[in-house]
Amino acid sequence: MSMIFFACVVRVRDGLPLSASTDFHFNQDFLECRKRLKALSSILAQYPSRGTAKGRDLSIHFLSSGDIACMAICSSNYSTIMAFCFLEELQWEFAATYDTTSISLASRPYAFLEFDNVIQKVKCHFNCASGSGMKANWEKIEEELKFQPPVQLKLEDTELMNGMTNGGRAGVHVEVVPTYRMQRVTPLGILSLVLNIMCGALNLIRGVHLAEYSFQEDHEGIGNVIAFFLPFLACVFQCYLYLFYSSARKVKTFVLFFSVCLCNVYLYGLRNLWQIAFHIGVASLSSYQILTRQLMEKQPDCGV
Repeated sequence: MSMIFFACVVRVRDGLPLSASTDFHFNQDFLECRKRLKALSSILAQYPSRGTAKGRDLSIHFLSSGDIACMAICSSNYSTIMAFCFLEELQWEFAATYDTTSISLASRPYAFLEFDNVIQKVKCHFNCASGSGMKANWEKIEEELKFQPPVQLKLEDTELMNGMTNGGRAGVHVEVVPTYRMQRVTPLGILSLVLNIMCGALNLIRGVHLAEYSFQEDHEGIGNVIAFFLPFLACVFQCYLYLFYSSARKVKTFVLFFSVCLCNVYLYGLRNLWQIAFHIGVASLSSYQILTRQLMEKQPDCGV
């Protein structure tokens, strides 16, 4: 029967299993395939982002991106395109639930075992979906696989059992960057961007003028130059964080906000209290907009 039997999420750098579906398959072929999946997970960093290890009855598909990889055991006649639709869905769900810091700090197997409920739900959707409902993103995944075909392995390869690298098969690691869609930009968000750009421009102009004077006459004023340039860079990165998804957004947002605050306090004397309050207020508004603009709820892949 054509279906997905098992799925898991592992950490790429060491193959540590982070979460997995609950399986009730105990036949010898499946158990043997699980062993090969475990061996393959420990050397995923040496393969391209997508790959398939085919066997006579069962196949392993994997999709790695950043710190994590999603892997699945499917029947060999299960559509490769559907398998990668499934893995992409899992990868998106996991990345939207856990940040890179918690993934990096995980020290025990199955540290995110609660995610198995999501795996089971998505697996059930793909196993139960009818063929007529599979056309939504089918073309997109098919086009990606044509552009970058998954590396082909054989399930019977001794390398997968021994956890060794086959030099002839291991290619250059090509990262497939997942596409994250953010919520729509709000009018208040546009205002924060405009104010941020204005503050960044003011910092840059003041910093350049002060730099010309400091390097010629007052070498002790270099600290003030740096205090103008750092908020300029912080404004640029705040605009980036608002417009685009980035891992550890909260940490980066707070670091940028406190950088703006400290630099403006340092510049007291070159700026009056109203100017300092304005720059810190804009940084506060931008930080709030960054933290409240979330990822969009993902539309189910392939119509499931």
